[in-house]
Amino acid sequence: MAKVVIENATKIYRDAKGHDVRAADNVSLEIHDQEFMVLVGPSGCGKSTTLRMVAGLEEITSGNISIDGRVINDVPPKDRDIAMVFQNYALYPHMTVYKNMAFGLKLRKYPQTEIDQRVSEAADILGIKELLERRPKELSGGQRQRVAVGRAIVRKPKVFLFDEPLSNLDAKMRVQMRTEISKLHTRLSATMIYVTHDQVEAMTMGDRITVMNLGKIQQVATPLEIYNQPQNMFVAGFIGSPTMNFFDGVIEQKDGKLIFTEKGGNGSSNFSVRVDSEHIPKLQGYAGKAVKFGIRPEDIHDKLYTSSSDPSQVVKATVEVVEPMGSEVYLYMNTGAHSFIARVSVAQKADVNHKLELNLNMKRAHYFDIETEQTIV
Repeated sequence: MAKVVIENATKIYRDAKGHDVRAADNVSLEIHDQEFMVLVGPSGCGKSTTLRMVAGLEEITSGNISIDGRVINDVPPKDRDIAMVFQNYALYPHMTVYKNMAFGLKLRKYPQTEIDQRVSEAADILGIKELLERRPKELSGGQRQRVAVGRAIVRKPKVFLFDEPLSNLDAKMRVQMRTEISKLHTRLSATMIYVTHDQVEAMTMGDRITVMNLGKIQQVATPLEIYNQPQNMFVAGFIGSPTMNFFDGVIEQKDGKLIFTEKGGNGSSNFSVRVDSEHIPKLQGYAGKAVKFGIRPEDIHDKLYTSSSDPSQVVKATVEVVEPMGSEVYLYMNTGAHSFIARVSVAQKADVNHKLELNLNMKRAHYFDIETEQTIV
């Protein structure tokens, strides 16, 4: 397999009015040999453009891309030793599964015995041996995706590229296929670059995650590092389901302690909570200044169901919507100035329009600079 290095890669398009649009802006990224790297972000963030530059389907405006130390900027796609799996499967409808998987090898004039062996091996890995004589129209969506992956496997490329391959599948099949692709990565010990807008796919599949927005890389780290230590508000808000809650407010110093006080749009104050002692050193310089306070839904608990509740970490809020999810319940709350979500157990009963006292786990709180949106803590 291979290491992929992207150095300051930029892709500029011209829009209808003749303005330059930076689809990928100075992207630098190193994908290690045998690593499963996931590029994630909202639509238009530059993730697919970056993948297509690696594939050779998009010309690089500036920068370099190398595979195994070889710069491939001017190398045609067919000579880059990569295999790509697309969102729409891209299967030939008039060919059988076998012929679809063997087609690329036949173009490269591989011996028939080797083609048979490679197709058989890939079909065995993917569990589609009994489908080899069927045509794509006779297959389900999940089976078609397996064929598309199998067509990539038989090539035995240096790098596998996946461009939102599960987007056309139903929810249950997506869960199954992402498990299959993860198993495939382990079995093949392959270098894989996987593009998705689904942060659940990113968290469950990637060795590392690259979060992108507006053509720029926001953070590159392992899934748990991204989740627990986001570098900025965008990453904090994008990764996690439900998303992180954000509150406007100020850091105040009272009796030698730091307090976060929520502020509404009219300047009203609805709650104050004490900053955890571990966070004080980094927040000391923000005393008297406005900040963004962030806390994830699972770090908010009903005071009645908390064994030890600290009064300095309690917030009063009104229940607006109750969403039972089976194993847990999402409570959509409002403090009067901000709406937020609490993720609680099914044992915690709540009714719409009732006021609850909620305990915030301040050790898990996050604070962001209001101007740069970069993480303070």
